[in-house]
Amino acid sequence: MAQSGMESGATGKPETTGKPKAHEGNGWKKAGLIGLGTVLGILLSLNFSAVAQREARAPIPYEDLQLLSAVFGKIKSDYVEAVPDDKLIKEAINGMVHGLDPHSDFLDAEAFQDLHIQTAGKFGGLGIEVGVEDGVVRVTSPIEDTPAFRAGIKSGDLIVKIDDVATRGLPLTKAVEKMRGKPGTQVTLTVVRKDVDQPLVFNLTREEINFKSVRAKLIEPGYGFVRVTQFQERTGEDLAKALKNLYKDGELKGLVLDLRSDPGGLLNQAVAVSAAFLPKDVLVVYTDGRTPDARMRLTASKDNYSRRGDDYFRDLPAGVKKVPMVVLVDGGTASASEIVAGALQDHKRAMVLGNQTFGKGSVQTILPLGNNAGLKLTTARYYTPAGRSIQAKGIEPDINVNDGRDSPNRIREANLDHHLETSKGGKVDPVLEAKAVKADGGAIEPASLVPRFQFGDPEDFQLQQAMNQLKGLPVIASTKAVAANAVEPAPTTAK
Repeated sequence: MAQSGMESGATGKPETTGKPKAHEGNGWKKAGLIGLGTVLGILLSLNFSAVAQREARAPIPYEDLQLLSAVFGKIKSDYVEAVPDDKLIKEAINGMVHGLDPHSDFLDAEAFQDLHIQTAGKFGGLGIEVGVEDGVVRVTSPIEDTPAFRAGIKSGDLIVKIDDVATRGLPLTKAVEKMRGKPGTQVTLTVVRKDVDQPLVFNLTREEINFKSVRAKLIEPGYGFVRVTQFQERTGEDLAKALKNLYKDGELKGLVLDLRSDPGGLLNQAVAVSAAFLPKDVLVVYTDGRTPDARMRLTASKDNYSRRGDDYFRDLPAGVKKVPMVVLVDGGTASASEIVAGALQDHKRAMVLGNQTFGKGSVQTILPLGNNAGLKLTTARYYTPAGRSIQAKGIEPDINVNDGRDSPNRIREANLDHHLETSKGGKVDPVLEAKAVKADGGAIEPASLVPRFQFGDPEDFQLQQAMNQLKGLPVIASTKAVAANAVEPAPTTAK
């Protein structure tokens, strides 16, 4: 307060402590009314009136809105420098939404467009999956037949500069934004590679990248590996193609479904992936919220994962429904991927192996607003078929296997500010129609546990233990156990 008084004195006018003059009060009142009208307009654009009608007994908080208007007016008149109205209103909306939970978010036109890009899996860029290591952008994997792949960028490369911008300390989202762009435009990456003395410089031309969220291969004859990296619009279709390809040479003896570090995505695609392996029409997930639209019961039926065209699972090999399965999870397995793991676990369809998952058990619905903006709002909690709420708890694996990537200090849903509390339980309310809503990580995604290896490679320890489980061999709980059991060779004496 003393500092405030000194700054007022510096203007040559004493700080007013008594009743304000009439013209000062009128000016303040005018600014306040203008601010109130602006705020009320925004609230109306957010369907505030519809909410008020739905909850007629809840009075409109006029006094609180007047306080908001008063703050708006004071900033407009007294802040050290002029602030545009649109910035104040946008920040007011952000504060209102971000105070709800970690996953609700206001999406301006740019963020709204980026969300569509993420879920569509199609964008202009270089074709690199990236993470962060020691504050620098690290290449997780180049995508086949893309500019990065053809130029020779490799897994493990560290991108230290994008054009002339150093990446150390640069938020990952900003780095991705700088690498994406209009097809045909150029970007220069400076890369540091292990065992190479000098930085490597790649001059790349962006192309349209069609990102496939499903990858599959035979680990060895009779054993398949399917990795889902994110749940996008075509994930179910891509899974169907991958499974048919795995079965083209005959029946499988075992299948590993890898959901590690999968932050989630579209809820209906989580239902699709579950439906590929479960009996027709069994319950996959149900949701419970305040509105009828938020109470859904989603089963393994086409209507709940695909509304257009034929059922892409209609001609799956029969063996897909009964092949022995292991689902791999870790602390980055979140939201839609937790739905799949929980459904397959509850129906005893697969063994879940790895580390406890992230624990994001809430559903976000995208509500379009004017000016190409949108509101991502948490509208429901979801529950596994057995009625378990995953919120702030996650999926506990049937078999815990620690490959050294997990840490007790790892951030999970329960560590996030304003996270929803664990629900006491839900109600299974049938609905006539399942609607496609988002269940993605939102503004705060679970940080990926970037491995020192590529998921699915021979040195993938958790995958090795999944294979042991499928073959009926002993499963080793951690890499530390392997080290402890290692026997050093007896010393020899040269003769």
